[in-house]
Formats: sequence, C-alpha cells, structure tokens
Amino acid sequence: MTTPPETAGRPGITAEAIESQLLGGERLFTLEDVSAALNISEEHARRVWSAFGFTMDNTNTKLFTADDVQALQLVHALDANRSMEFEAAMARTLGQTISRLTDWEAHNMAERIRSDAETGTESVDLATMVKAVQRVQTLVWRRHLASALQNALATTDGVDRTLTIGFVDIVGYTSLSRQIDMNELDDLLERFETNAYDVINTRGGRVVKTLGDAVMFEAEDPIAGAEIGIALQRLSKEYDLPPLRVGMALGTVLTRLGDVFGEPVNIASRLTSSARPGTILVDSVLASAVDDDRFFFKSIGPLSVRGYKRLRARTLEVNRKSVDAD
Repeated sequence: MTTPPETAGRPGITAEAIESQLLGGERLFTLEDVSAALNISEEHARRVWSAFGFTMDNTNTKLFTADDVQALQLVHALDANRSMEFEAAMARTLGQTISRLTDWEAHNMAERIRSDAETGTESVDLATMVKAVQRVQTLVWRRHLASALQNALATTDGVDRTLTIGFVDIVGYTSLSRQIDMNELDDLLERFETNAYDVINTRGGRVVKTLGDAVMFEAEDPIAGAEIGIALQRLSKEYDLPPLRVGMALGTVLTRLGDVFGEPVNIASRLTSSARPGTILVDSVLASAVDDDRFFFKSIGPLSVRGYKRLRARTLEVNRKSVDAD
C-alpha cells in the first residue's frame, strides 16, 4: 500500500515526516542485510518480520531501519535457546497486541490533528505527541509487566493449570450493529469493554482477550469466577447496555503467550452461546467447586452443542435466601 505524500486533513503532515518521527531513521537495510547481521537464514528473518504483522513484497528493497534491525536482534537474543516456531509465536503475539493499541492511538492522534486544523488552533507538533504517547505507554507497560512477572514466576507457561474460564458477550449484537450508527456503536462497545474489564480486574480475574462483542476472562479462584459472572450480568442495568450473557467452566488448561487453551475454553464458549439473555451458564464442575451460600445453582437439562451431545450445565444466580438473611 502506498502512503499518500500529504496526510488527509492536515497539510504539512507528510508520510516522510511520520516515518522520520516514528521509524527511528532511514530505511537502509534489505532482508539479506538483516539475516547476515543476525546470522540467521533469510526465511527465518522473513518469518519473524511477517509474524510482527509486516509485509515484505521484495526482499531486495531496503525496508529496515537501524532500529528495526536492533529489535529483531533483541527478539532473536531473547529466544536464542528456543525454536524458530516459538520465536515467531512470540513475535506474532507482540505484533497483534501492539497493532490494536496503535490503531487506537493513531485514531486519537489523527482526530486531534484534524480538529486543530478545522478550528485553526495551533496544534501540538507530531514529535511532542509521539513523545507523550510513548512515555505514557512505557509507564503503563512497566506496571503491567511488574504484576505479570510476579505471576509468571509463580507459574510456568504451558504447564497445566486449573482455572475458571469465562466469556461475556452482548446478546443480539449483529442485529443491533445494523440498526445504530457508528458513533452509537463505538459508545456501546466502549461502555461494555470498559466496565467488563473493571469488573474482571477488580475481582481477582484477568482479561485474556476481546473477541468482537465478547470478552474472555480467567480466574484462579472458582468463587471469584462466580462473583465476576454475577457482576458482569448486572452491567446491563447499571450502564444501560443490551442484555449480556455469560458462560463459564472450570478445568485444566494450557497457558501459552498470554492466551488459554483447552476443553474448559471450548465448554465456556458453548455455554455462552447457549445462555439466554441476562443469564449465566456454568458447567457442573464449576458449580460443584463453588461452596458459597451467596450463590444458587439451578440444574437444567443436558445441552446438545457442537462437540458435546449432553453437556451438563447449571444456571448461576444470586442466592436470594442469603441476601434476605443479610
């Protein structure tokens, strides 16, 4: 894709200016140069670069800056004792995560630039904006890394762990997205994600990822998982959201590069799809593990879903008797 020489909506912000501020220098190196510098094959270098999310149409073109080469050297050094597959997987995870973050950052920066241009306001220059975003990003990253590193040292990536896995999604999202304009849709998704993240993070859970109109989460403690489920269900009334539904399952999972895999993930996904609007479905394993009189589990008939002909599930509700007693 060719970048226009003049960025729309803001005369003076050229492709060259953006590259100068963001890429860390001129593109001086080809794929052959990079592979020689890292002492790896061109296929290896191409695979990692592609995993980061970047295209490479011509291997003889000077695509890489000195900073690019240094980044690839660091990734290769960090994973020197790992397979190429692991190195590519790490690059892919990093690329996907940062791509979403930068899309949001770029949108907000562009809106600021356009707004200043339309009102005749003297705009903050690009270098200053980039420096501010980079500073905030580093500070937030360090705090998240400190917390994640403590957790990582207490566990081992890939080793079987017993977790409660859950999904929450917006009922009727596809139909709703066709009926409202883009600004309303943006506001809806923002309220949903912001409040779902808050519920999960403040109750001992962790957001694994977002999947369109759904949020996937995990919790070490089954009781914390139940608390999260109930709190998520309440978001509809508290923040004027469409009906939500939640599905959760407890079991052994594989953790890999921040993601989670295994049968509990599949079961939780199927339960979410089967849940009625405004309800929470959990598997029988989770229901048996939650020994807390604040919660009530109601048995339902076996579910026939993809991969499971007779999936045993229960609805999770607040125990009214316990509430009344309080």
